Amino acid sequence: MLATGFVQSPFVPIAIGFFGLGTCYFVWGGQALLGTPKTSPDVSRALSIWGIWMGGFMQFITGVYLMVGLSWFGVYTHQAPLYMAAVAFTSYGVHWFAIGWRRYIGANDEVDGYMALAFLAVSILGVLVFHQAGDVPVTILFALLALIYLLEIPTRLASWTAGVRAIGFVQFITAIWLMYLTYGVVMDVALTQHWWI
Repeated sequence: MLATGFVQSPFVPIAIGFFGLGTCYFVWGGQALLGTPKTSPDVSRALSIWGIWMGGFMQFITGVYLMVGLSWFGVYTHQAPLYMAAVAFTSYGVHWFAIGWRRYIGANDEVDGYMALAFLAVSILGVLVFHQAGDVPVTILFALLALIYLLEIPTRLASWTAGVRAIGFVQFITAIWLMYLTYGVVMDVALTQHWWI
């Protein structure tokens, strides 16, 4: 193994990904749950922009940053569950690029039901990894994500109309939890406070 000269870093970038997805879920979940503003091509394009940049880019950059820190520079190796976080942030980020673009161009959303199968699987994997690592707050996050994708399957594949509001509700609740996680990580790292995170 080559010595890199880099030291372990406490500055894990996960708050960036948490905040990005939380913002995206407030926007997408709020609109789906409350039905306002009413769905239209203009609203879909506006939602798409938030999905691509907040849900997509902020998670993707977090995942890449983590993976590079874990694999090339070894600055996070003392926190092995971050490998699962890197896989998840990168995957979810690209997923938001895809669904944001799909919505922007007005393409059919039925195929999202098949996508949800894979993301249900990675969400369950996150539950398993973080539960076994003893990280309850992140386990809760992955359980909420699993619920979203579980609801996506019948909503998209079977045209379950009530599912749209159900997904919006769980996204909105998840957004609140993501904001808590954002605060927890930032307060712990920046001020060495001890939030439940």
